[in-house]
Amino acid sequence: MGEVTNEQVNLMLRLFEERREAKLRDARDWFAANFHVKTEEDLLRVCPPGSQGSTYMRMVLGYWEMVASIVNRGLIEEEFFFESNGEQWVVWEQVKPVIGAWRAMFSSPNFLANLEKHCGRLEAWREKRSPGSNEAIRKVMAQMRQAAQAPKAQAAAS
Repeated sequence: MGEVTNEQVNLMLRLFEERREAKLRDARDWFAANFHVKTEEDLLRVCPPGSQGSTYMRMVLGYWEMVASIVNRGLIEEEFFFESNGEQWVVWEQVKPVIGAWRAMFSSPNFLANLEKHCGRLEAWREKRSPGSNEAIRKVMAQMRQAAQAPKAQAAAS
């Protein structure tokens, strides 16, 4: 583990404060509850251009891409950051099914590349410290998604 400076601590606290900003909090809540896409068609259905969902998606992805860039550049010591942050990995897991389509659509092979690299290192770090934890978290996420979808499915059937 590297040395953590007061400047790094202050930057991390600032990033945490930004996460608490009301609009970003709303966007993060929306993303967690609604951004469960597997295909480009799902993406356009959930986040059509000009919609509130599209705005929220861009806020969440923009925030975590920026944070990943900061950590990737060493402005915050990586292990120090990983010890208390994991939401970015959940966001990346939700984006992974459509990242290839997005990169092709935008002709941008580096779209969300900072987040991808950062989350790859977070996953490796987590697996080294707690083998099997990544898969356990994926299972819990799937169960939570199913539980959240059950009331919607029941309402649609009624």
